[in-house]
Amino acid sequence: MVNLSTFDLNLLKVLDAVLREGSTVRAGERLGLSQPAVSAALARLRTALEDELFFRKGQHLEPTAFAASLEAPLRDHLEALSVLLKGPQTFRPETSTASFRISGSDYFAEMLMPGLAAHLAHTAPSMLVHLVDLVPDNYINTLEEYQVDLAMILAAPLPEWVQSMEMFTSSFCVVARRNHPRLQRAGIAPGEAIPIDLFCDLGHVLFSPQGQRSAMGDAALARVGRKRRVAMTLPVFGGVCRAVSGSDLIALLPTQFARRMAPISDLEIYLPPMPVDPARIIMVWNRKMTSDPPHAWLRDQIIDILASVHEDP
Repeated sequence: MVNLSTFDLNLLKVLDAVLREGSTVRAGERLGLSQPAVSAALARLRTALEDELFFRKGQHLEPTAFAASLEAPLRDHLEALSVLLKGPQTFRPETSTASFRISGSDYFAEMLMPGLAAHLAHTAPSMLVHLVDLVPDNYINTLEEYQVDLAMILAAPLPEWVQSMEMFTSSFCVVARRNHPRLQRAGIAPGEAIPIDLFCDLGHVLFSPQGQRSAMGDAALARVGRKRRVAMTLPVFGGVCRAVSGSDLIALLPTQFARRMAPISDLEIYLPPMPVDPARIIMVWNRKMTSDPPHAWLRDQIIDILASVHEDP
């Protein structure tokens, strides 16, 4: 019995070539080897397989019964291996039944998924996409622990096994309910900056999946020596909008999201009184999937759909 752990699988290519050509010379020409190299390989094959394999009949090498029995299955396996090693086949989205799990906040339920749904309906109607909640304690680990294909997160340092791509940059604005009494009394019209004293005095609703009481807006205030009053935190952007629209609280939100939600939630948009660093949102995935055709195709579609969200800093 052949021990595959020590058997040189390259010898099978030599066996296939001699079976095809019936000559060590022509087999060498097929493989780019010299005739002595082919003969040496045959000698090793005879020892390993414990069979004569070929004998000379005139100018032709005649296979033994054992060698002849190997010809068809050996050729099939070598051709299958050749196809396998050529890499992924051409991806056709119109017939794909691939399924993907995307991790991201409900921001993407509003800003990505409607456009992606319309696009997939025309280009990949049998593809399935799940948008799942982020896992707050470790966004990167969602890729493995929760079998997430893509995660959309704030830019952050990444481990070596994670690949990333920047999707968009977003500025921030302030939202308040329509006809907010204190903003009206102060004579602040929508689109104008809220004075910093009023901004800090008003109660704020903060988007925070982890329930933290500070975020990018607080860092921006700290740089000018001020603090705001956070009255509520919510784990979803949609909840922030609803809380603001039903109260006198205000919130800092990504600008494009605020513009999308303002007419729906009866909100007005204002400028913050201090500079706030824009948020850089990246897409991350396990590096092993970088060259996977369906995965790469979906990444491209997401980038294209979210291009309208990007703002130059």
